[in-house]
Amino acid sequence: MTATATARTTPAAPSAGAAAPRPRRRRRVAPYLFVLPALLLFSAFKIYPIGRSFAISLHKTVGGTEQFVGADNYTRLMGDPLFWTALKNTAVILVVQVPVMLALATGLAVALNSRMLRARAVFRLGFFLPMVTGLVAYGVIFSVLLNKDFGLVNWLMELVGLDPVPWLTDPLWAKVSLGVALTWHYTGYNAVILLARLQSVPAELYDAAAVDGAGAWTSFRHVTLPGLRPALLLTTVLSTIGTLQIFDEPYVLTGGGPDNATLTIGVYLYQNAFKYFDFGYASAIAYALAVLIGILGFIQFRLLGEKT
Repeated sequence: MTATATARTTPAAPSAGAAAPRPRRRRRVAPYLFVLPALLLFSAFKIYPIGRSFAISLHKTVGGTEQFVGADNYTRLMGDPLFWTALKNTAVILVVQVPVMLALATGLAVALNSRMLRARAVFRLGFFLPMVTGLVAYGVIFSVLLNKDFGLVNWLMELVGLDPVPWLTDPLWAKVSLGVALTWHYTGYNAVILLARLQSVPAELYDAAAVDGAGAWTSFRHVTLPGLRPALLLTTVLSTIGTLQIFDEPYVLTGGGPDNATLTIGVYLYQNAFKYFDFGYASAIAYALAVLIGILGFIQFRLLGEKT
């Protein structure tokens, strides 16, 4: 009796170049389909305007038509005294107002985190409320309060025998008024950011410092400040970017005056674009500002970032 052996056939393994099964291919494509609407919107409202602005910065409008001028708009910046005046005014606000604001925000955050303070939630809300106020709205309010003739501030000063101050018509006092308005509006916002970070600092560190005999200032220096370092970096970078882009407050309060004392880069950019309709030069100013923000941000990250 002979037995016939039947060979077992096994399915051949798919070759390396064979197409993936359809369900697996769908799983690979599905995430990109979900991201596609966001990418399209980002491209339409971010990437395209940025690229178009750079193209405009290489042109100049002559006789109603755009002419390619290359880097002429950028070289023009180097010899424009108004641009350097605007840059100097912006730098003064950055160097003077931002450190003062962040110092006040740090002290305010420490106070709001104190266990001895009652109704802390009410105080936190009260100090954060100025941030909710619209930029134009609070600019108008400050322009009324600081008016030389009928402003509330000068009226109160006259009640105590002081002479009225030309808050918005004197170059020096106009800068002071702008700094006060900015500090009022943004201090509470930065304090809330610092407070959120401060609450994550372990209480055991303060207890250990107290056991070692550290006082309030020593604990603040060696425990609070190191714990606040990431939040201080964040608030410093955000404040720097916001200051370099500042427009609403000087435009509403002083219009860039008096005598260009509060002319910032943002106001000067606006004037060239929508007052003189020199969009090519305005775009060049915008790109110069973007480069400046990038350089300062890099320096701040190098100086204040975590050391590895």
